[in-house]
Amino acid sequence: MQIYIQLIWAYLKIGIFGFGGGYAMLSLVQKAVVEPGWISETMFTDIVAISQMTPGPIGINSATYIGFVAPGSVNPALQGIVWGLLGSCLATLAVTVPSFFLVLYSSHFIRQHSESGAIKAIFSGLRPVVVGLIASAAIMLMNAANFNPNGIKWQLWTNIAICVAAFCLVYFPIRLGKKTIKLHPIWIIIAAGAAGYIIYGI
Repeated sequence: MQIYIQLIWAYLKIGIFGFGGGYAMLSLVQKAVVEPGWISETMFTDIVAISQMTPGPIGINSATYIGFVAPGSVNPALQGIVWGLLGSCLATLAVTVPSFFLVLYSSHFIRQHSESGAIKAIFSGLRPVVVGLIASAAIMLMNAANFNPNGIKWQLWTNIAICVAAFCLVYFPIRLGKKTIKLHPIWIIIAAGAAGYIIYGI
């Protein structure tokens, strides 16, 4: 049962200190769940991918999934749907409840003191930190588990090409005659899934 207390404590910290949204808190989540050995690095990257593709914030989605699998991976006696659902509920509540009350209070406080020089100064310091945390998460995910899980060289270069292509298609607008369009990330996700099936599944 200790794993449930650890889950609650880990996600309470993530919920309180997870500034900048889901991507910014990825390094915090990774430290909380991979280092204790609850899940592997490969499973963590899979969870991130699943959390990105499913509706809802990535932090909450990952908490629900990790809460489900962690008890069974730590203690075989806790394998099963009931124990997994208990872990999911506890982790999800632990990550959302602190955020709810922090947002409830801070939004009221910031609205009252929106012209305060101290508040503006604090946000001037927080904005670049959020960018740094997101950049850290991006670099953290550039690992063998994402790009070369099987240790095969051609798969490494194929995955790098998919990554670069996805970045270019999302970031750079495409000119079609006189019109300029930017592809929606959903289409990139669908195309990447199709490419993965064609390259690795057939």
